[in-house]
Amino acid sequence: MTTEIVESAPTALIDRFGRRITYLRVSVTDRCDFRCVYCMKPDQRFTPRDQLLSLEETAQVARAFVGLGVCKIRLTGGEPLVRRNVLWLMREVASLPGLDELVITTNGSRLAELAEQVRAAGVRRINISLDSLRPERFRRITRKGDLAPVLRGIDAALAAGFERIKLNVVILRHRNHDEIPDLVRFAVNKGINISFIEEMPVGQIGEHDRAEVFYSSDSIRADLQSHFELVPTTETTGGPARYYRIPGTETRVGFISPHSHNFCGDCNRVRVTAEGQLLPCLGQEQVLDLRRILRGHPGDEAELGRIIRDAMQSKPKGHEFGPQANRTLARHMNVTGG
Repeated sequence: MTTEIVESAPTALIDRFGRRITYLRVSVTDRCDFRCVYCMKPDQRFTPRDQLLSLEETAQVARAFVGLGVCKIRLTGGEPLVRRNVLWLMREVASLPGLDELVITTNGSRLAELAEQVRAAGVRRINISLDSLRPERFRRITRKGDLAPVLRGIDAALAAGFERIKLNVVILRHRNHDEIPDLVRFAVNKGINISFIEEMPVGQIGEHDRAEVFYSSDSIRADLQSHFELVPTTETTGGPARYYRIPGTETRVGFISPHSHNFCGDCNRVRVTAEGQLLPCLGQEQVLDLRRILRGHPGDEAELGRIIRDAMQSKPKGHEFGPQANRTLARHMNVTGG
């Protein structure tokens, strides 16, 4: 009875397919200290700072969504830890009444110095991107990244006491797919979780041929099953991953499969880009310019909430990703938010 009352309340974010939106992913910057081959062009141009949401505007957006029933927020980028004063934003968002969980996704490059401060700011869980354990290969995939600081950052995150740490791995055929068992062994040895992600067709990358490097979740799981016992579990963190346990370990292995096994039917999330564009769906082009609303109606939280609530009616039933779709979105992943 209580659930029915809450879900029918006028402040709840419910789309036209009856899905309740409880999870917001917010990009705080499109800038990054890496240039990963699947994310952006090597000469990527970043958004002028005055076109980005200020941290105060981002906090206002977060407050509006939490007031509409969102209980989980993830801060992303680009690389969120390169945004100046981002710790202030973390504290502001973490303190919002009604928010159950603040999490971040990072490439780990600055965690060695910032992990304790991030945890103290109220971040409960952290996802760290790690596509290779081989320094030269890591540099090729990230184009300029150094593996050693990322590994130190993972250890710093462990020492900082996050409730849960997860590695995010984008697997590319003939680039890193032969490291799949080694990456899981690394996660098991650290006592942390790991998710394998099918590359998403977001942004034209140039020399990067997505069809050539695509490696499905089914292929990854088949590779792993010759090394580990994988036991399906119904556990969820509120995101799109489907998890398996490895008996005798603390590690869960997740698979995020936008191509081969899409998760649209129970999608509970929307995104806001660093420029303030509300994306009802990662895999579609329609957006709502929240920056225009914020700057055209400063301080009008009722108007902001109304517009966000109305925008949920444009959330599509699903995306159009898939190996045969031959479709790439115009925006890059660093702009969209990882």
